[in-house]
Amino acid sequence: MGNFQEVTDLNSTVKISGRRFEESPFIERTNTPEMVRGIYAGRFFPVSIGEDRIEAYWKLRQKALLFDVPEKPIEISGPEAVTLLNKIFTRDVIRMNIGRGYYGIACDHSGGIIMDGVLFRLEENKFWYVQADGPFETWLSANKGNLDVSISDPKSRVLQIQGPMSLEIMKEASNKAIDESFKYFQSGYFDIGGQNVFISRTGFTNELGFEIYTNVNTNHLILWDYLMDTGKPFGMEFASTKAMTMRRIEGGILGNLTDMTPDMSPYDAGLGGFIDLSKDQFIGKEALLNREKRCRLFGLTCKTKIPVSGAKIMLEGQEVGFITAGVPSLTLDLGIGYVVFNHHDDWLEKKVQLYHPDGTKHEATVVDIPFIDPARLIVRGIEKEIPLATKLKNLKNLI
Repeated sequence: MGNFQEVTDLNSTVKISGRRFEESPFIERTNTPEMVRGIYAGRFFPVSIGEDRIEAYWKLRQKALLFDVPEKPIEISGPEAVTLLNKIFTRDVIRMNIGRGYYGIACDHSGGIIMDGVLFRLEENKFWYVQADGPFETWLSANKGNLDVSISDPKSRVLQIQGPMSLEIMKEASNKAIDESFKYFQSGYFDIGGQNVFISRTGFTNELGFEIYTNVNTNHLILWDYLMDTGKPFGMEFASTKAMTMRRIEGGILGNLTDMTPDMSPYDAGLGGFIDLSKDQFIGKEALLNREKRCRLFGLTCKTKIPVSGAKIMLEGQEVGFITAGVPSLTLDLGIGYVVFNHHDDWLEKKVQLYHPDGTKHEATVVDIPFIDPARLIVRGIEKEIPLATKLKNLKNLI
């Protein structure tokens, strides 16, 4: 099941028991009459709070936004934690340093993607894996066997501060303990307003940013108020994930179960660089040795329509693919989206037709991802120029 967050989804909602999924500890500060919530990794999160998504997008790109996000950390610890994790993930865990994180993919035995997320090494035999959407704890437990490993839920809720002012905000919030020396994918424990929390320089926007992981001892409302008070002089506001979704697609970040699914290999999704076939063994290795190494997932740009999930992609009268997610790119002043093709081919720069569900047809171009900043200079803190707002000549009639 995909985790769709397009504008039309805000008008396609149902009531559901508040006890069925995990409530956010920040709900007292984030709830509004206009709030629409989604479910991700078994947790409620705000998809919309009624804000203007264009204003929120530029706030993210020019200042900073605070997000209450539903990604779920899982703790894997014990004498044989490394052995289990090396079995599960396609990258080598042995060489990970304490205080560092890296992007990790887990495959099934056929080489299909079942989970992606960020793995952190907190201690020699203690790790947190911040999983995306899906029942990953069950997969870990099923493959644990007789290994001396504990798999547990640390009851951590995640906040993200994203945007060009995020470093200045975190400097102030940590009393200068976090500064420019805290590098991309670095992590550690810090005192933030009297709360001892785990922090990483990561995020889901490809903007400069940080993630803050709470624990069972955190006073969540005090933490929230402290961060909002600290961020206010720098222009930070709270937002739902509407702006985050727009920016993560611009930045080439894929959503598990939405953009990549178990019938796709990491190669299909353009993630072959995160597979270490030199490892002795991991689940899915034998299958991946024989899988096609070319990609099936690309970007799509369209000047006359915003791509939407499920839209068909046609070439010479034949259906060749479909859109997994689409948004307006306010930076490029275009409609953009991800397209998964039905077969492998040299798709880059091909002209195709977007068949929108409203019955209209539009010319589109296949492009590489990310759509902007392919060298990832922004998220690494190298590109520090604040972008100017686009006048939206192409998109003004589509948003």
